[in-house]
Amino acid sequence: ADFNYGADEYDAEGNEEPKALPEGSETMPYIDESPTMSPQLSSRGQESGDGVSPTPTDGLGTGGERDAGKGLEMRKLVLSGFLASEEIYINQLEALLLPMKPLKATATTSQPVLTLQQIETIFYKIQDIYEIHKEFYDSLCPKVQQWDSNVTMGHLFQKLASQLGVYKAFVDNYKIALETAEKCSQSNYQFQKISEELKVKGPKDSKESHTSVTMEALLYKPIDRVTRSTLVLHDLLKHTPADHPDYPLLQDALRISQNFLSSINEDIDPRRTAVTTPKGETRQLVKDGFLVELSEGSRKLRHVFLFTDVLLCAKLKKTAVGKHQQYDCKWYVPLADLVFPSPEESEHCPQVHVIPDHELEDMKMKISAIKSEVQKEKANKGQSRAIERLKKKMFENEFWLLLNSPAIPFRIHNRNGKSYLFLLSSDYERSEWREAIQKLQKKDLQAFVLSSVELQVLTGSCFKLRTVHNIPVTSNKDDDESPGLYGFLHVIVHSAKGFKQSANLYCTLEVDSFGYFVSKAKTRVFRDTTEPQWNEEFEIELEGSQSLRILCYEKCYDKTKLNKDNNEIVDKIMGKGQIQLDPQAVQTKNWHMDVIEMNGIKVEFSMKFTSRDMSLKRTPSKKQTGVFGVKISVVTKRERSKVPYIVRQCIEEVEKRGIEEVGIYRISGVATDIQALKAVFDANNKDILVMLSDMDINAIAGTLKLYFRELPEPLLTDRLYPAFMEGIALSDPAAKENCMMHLLRSLPDPNLITFLFLLEHLKRVAEKEPINKMSLHNLATVFGPTLLRPSEGESKAHLTLASDIWSHDVMAQVQVLLYYLQHPPISFTELKRNTLYFSTDV
Repeated sequence: ADFNYGADEYDAEGNEEPKALPEGSETMPYIDESPTMSPQLSSRGQESGDGVSPTPTDGLGTGGERDAGKGLEMRKLVLSGFLASEEIYINQLEALLLPMKPLKATATTSQPVLTLQQIETIFYKIQDIYEIHKEFYDSLCPKVQQWDSNVTMGHLFQKLASQLGVYKAFVDNYKIALETAEKCSQSNYQFQKISEELKVKGPKDSKESHTSVTMEALLYKPIDRVTRSTLVLHDLLKHTPADHPDYPLLQDALRISQNFLSSINEDIDPRRTAVTTPKGETRQLVKDGFLVELSEGSRKLRHVFLFTDVLLCAKLKKTAVGKHQQYDCKWYVPLADLVFPSPEESEHCPQVHVIPDHELEDMKMKISAIKSEVQKEKANKGQSRAIERLKKKMFENEFWLLLNSPAIPFRIHNRNGKSYLFLLSSDYERSEWREAIQKLQKKDLQAFVLSSVELQVLTGSCFKLRTVHNIPVTSNKDDDESPGLYGFLHVIVHSAKGFKQSANLYCTLEVDSFGYFVSKAKTRVFRDTTEPQWNEEFEIELEGSQSLRILCYEKCYDKTKLNKDNNEIVDKIMGKGQIQLDPQAVQTKNWHMDVIEMNGIKVEFSMKFTSRDMSLKRTPSKKQTGVFGVKISVVTKRERSKVPYIVRQCIEEVEKRGIEEVGIYRISGVATDIQALKAVFDANNKDILVMLSDMDINAIAGTLKLYFRELPEPLLTDRLYPAFMEGIALSDPAAKENCMMHLLRSLPDPNLITFLFLLEHLKRVAEKEPINKMSLHNLATVFGPTLLRPSEGESKAHLTLASDIWSHDVMAQVQVLLYYLQHPPISFTELKRNTLYFSTDV
């Protein structure tokens, strides 16, 4: 069971038995969540996971439990779990009622703590709810304790459901009750002391006699409870035979509860709040989320709230543990005054400092390595303190990545002068924010200035209203949440239709990795058409991904709009859509065809997924006539060349016209083009040169990478792989130099000459880094695993977790290639001559 909905409050308040929490479901300790979630109930239980009770019933519900006996056994487990949580709930209600009598007694004296009206408002309907549940508990308890399979208790649940009207009254009053309690504790110290520490009795069989809980947390309990009861009904029905006398009664109770839930959901939608706009309408929260703001030259993580008439940028205040968390407003812009400056208007905007790719890649490797360590610790039943330490480190690293990787500018300008700049990693998200704001701006909005009290109330409401609770990093995920997919997603973007007029159209693909979305591939521009036919295939590396997004753009060729800033996207989004990557559906050998519909446009695409351990295989070619998958010594001997023809031709073409291409070797070429080039080289077709000169340069770069990736053994050989790993780990520079040069010398001649040829080429590419953005480190990241990763037989031994071997070995493979790239030029003849002081023993 997943106690997602209450994990924050169980944890923060400690009012549920600690042992009741399933392993791994506590929230991260460094993001303090508070129990004042908005009372958005969920009839389908998405808020609540499918948790029912603190008893781990789930593990038993497997395999042929359909037979009635097993089903009834499950019923008992579900009920006893529910009973235990019902006891806790009654104790919580009792704790709330405890101060009510003395407060009432003082209300009529000369020094009242609260007035009778305030008491009535704060404790409204609590007594009634307590009595209903106490009666329910007292009737159900003996039935569960003297269990037999014929026992009926559907009528008890039916009665409980029929009394839900009391909850309706409670829910309607909930917000006023909270506000009254908050005001009273601010103005009355005595009441503040009472409401900060209410004593809740522990369950009968628990060691703890009492726990302290705040009044605010306890007032939320009834709202939480309705959802809980509905979920229990779901589970009971699942394990009650259809011919059992309870079945129709439980069905009836579930129907009443669900109807009730959906009716009050509409009433207490968290987006409705008592704060009103200048025109007297209710101000609602429309969208919120975490964005990176560039403020005074540095990147800051902000929580941004879009209300019906204002955009508010806030940050979470640091508060002591257990204290109510609050937001601090950094700035706000009334939507009536908000404009999006066009790129040419934002010349004066600060230049975005972009973190070099290799630093981001390094950090991803570090995070993957820590993930592997966490997995190992868990597998070895490691100490929870060590795991917590690793998780904390991982959170810090992921937080750094979240802050530093976004580079797409999203500018907001207040007509009255000030401009603000957010950086996003996904154009999809940028357009979601822009569209949401523009939609609201179509209404007749008025400009206004909020008084400090109004601003305080609005900022105060943010905490309760927010829909995004956690910073989007993977460390915030529960252990039982899907870790996402690791490996390669092959996507063919076929075509699109539904455009009203001809345009120059292209698509980009985004996937989430490390918790946030990034753009991974882009089709060519199909000019002047209403029905583009791209039919391009891409291979996208997935790093814990759960969704694929497709954006369709109209290309802008207007020179005045093309901005100096590389990351500025001025092309117009025609449509966008996303699909979940369901591990079951995607992991088939076959292509899976799909359509994404986006405001009138339909984009057709196909996809298939290869898990990382599958894609790590080097498979020798069956036929020895081609060049792909054939040993390099065989190819050079056949060609009577020192370096294979394919390597020379691809490098020559890249140096001729691709050396200034942004992201050369990093951006994937169209897979269909790469396959066409592969076929031509394999067939040794005389049209190779013509084809090369016409082909997109990223496809040629991709063909070269594919050639090295498909060698039956890596260019730096399987035999020497362990020695390369040991050599790169040496810390003494002289010993390292000695070892690394000796290893090169130990390579067969065709491998060594080809490697040195490639090395010099990559150095020339990196010289153009200011233009092509490809540093030596970027190139080492792209080519390291391709040149070093052992072939199938060798890597079998290391194959534990796909992401595991990936992170650790890849880091070392990248370092090996980087070592040679940063080394002064190495000549074949010098290397061969210089054998004097090396031992021949590797």
